[in-house]
Amino acid sequence: MRRMEYRELAETGIMLPEVGLGTWRYRGGAAPLVRGIELGANLIDTAEIYGSEGVVGEALQGRREGVFLATKVSGEHLKPDQVRKAADQSLKRLGVSVIDLYQVHWPNPRVPIEQTMQALEELVDTGKVRYIGVSNFSRSQVEQAQAALKRNRIVSNQLEYHLLDRSIEADFDFYSRERILVIAYSPLAEGRLVSTRTRGYDVIEAVAQEAGKTPAQVVLNWCLVRPNVITIPKSDREARVEENCGASGWRLEPAHVARLEAAFPV
Repeated sequence: MRRMEYRELAETGIMLPEVGLGTWRYRGGAAPLVRGIELGANLIDTAEIYGSEGVVGEALQGRREGVFLATKVSGEHLKPDQVRKAADQSLKRLGVSVIDLYQVHWPNPRVPIEQTMQALEELVDTGKVRYIGVSNFSRSQVEQAQAALKRNRIVSNQLEYHLLDRSIEADFDFYSRERILVIAYSPLAEGRLVSTRTRGYDVIEAVAQEAGKTPAQVVLNWCLVRPNVITIPKSDREARVEENCGASGWRLEPAHVARLEAAFPV
């Protein structure tokens, strides 16, 4: 297996793996996460609503310093006192003293973004959080969140991105210019992109055969053709984690990228 490659988090000097570990609807226990860490996938992403913070905490035991830990505050908990309480509860469930990346899970128009960002900056000031990110934010919402911050910056936006949903590509120039990392969630489209029932799968399979990779590795590597994107696929099994990690360390040929994008147009 090729070695994991890394990309910088928003000019912070922090290097994150091209393939991290997602934990939405995760049921695999600690072992698959530990295996991912061993293979260099040392970014674990969770959230207070996932119900997986506890098992992530198990996987971190004895490994905390080598892992970049990301979690999220629910969009229903964005008032300042709710943000502080949610962070404390996540820290307890995870069994850690600091969250590396604390993300707003989705925007909430009922709560002024200035209030939420102020609370997040307070968490940074007190040492409970290192970096501030968002998730499911539009470009304009990212700009509003950044404008509300006084001492920090938005380092990432976690967005759905895969061959079946390329809608965020219109904003890639903005994210590159602002040095905001795009963390692609559901990069396998919840398994649809590795299903023979999906229209266009025959192209994925053909490219995989030509590249000497699996269809999942091709789909993930396609995301990584974009220099400002990393992925966080979820898998409950060690073998699948190993397969996903094998999506890093190489690149699809331009002709392969063109064939995939023709099969899955924007």
